[in-house]
Amino acid sequence: MSKRRPVVRKRSHGVYATWDSDAKDLPRFIEVADHIPARIDIEFGMVVNIMQGKNCLLEYQIKHPGILDDAGRVRPAFEGQLYVKSNDWDFYLGDTIWSPIDDKLGTWEMSIQLDGTQVAQHSFEVYPEDPLPAVTESQSASEGLRLRTRRYQYQLMRLSLH
Repeated sequence: MSKRRPVVRKRSHGVYATWDSDAKDLPRFIEVADHIPARIDIEFGMVVNIMQGKNCLLEYQIKHPGILDDAGRVRPAFEGQLYVKSNDWDFYLGDTIWSPIDDKLGTWEMSIQLDGTQVAQHSFEVYPEDPLPAVTESQSASEGLRLRTRRYQYQLMRLSLH
């Protein structure tokens, strides 16, 4: 009798509540997102469900846009492996943004392999969360509104190009 093949389904991807990796529960899902604002402590990633995969080797990788270590060198991709714990198992793969933000901007690619076969992949674009310019006393209200509108249109244009 041949062994049944595991079935992998992506349950969600996007922004999640802050997650404690030592906790038994997965992080709470907040919203679907492919574009992530570069905000300190924002949690993003994906959850997959694995059926009939108990004891299969799961390997994960997070390719980041070039995070620097303390010496200023680019860190390698984050990688790890573990064994699937049950025949109906949810797995969260994700990361968070921390200071400094500049080296976290760009494309993050997250992938999961099961027994050497890629079963899930998702890319996220982390973009700078620019505050809108304040209206100064020397500017009229309509002038300030024009500046804010231009910046908003620029951000939308930048997002649509990716």
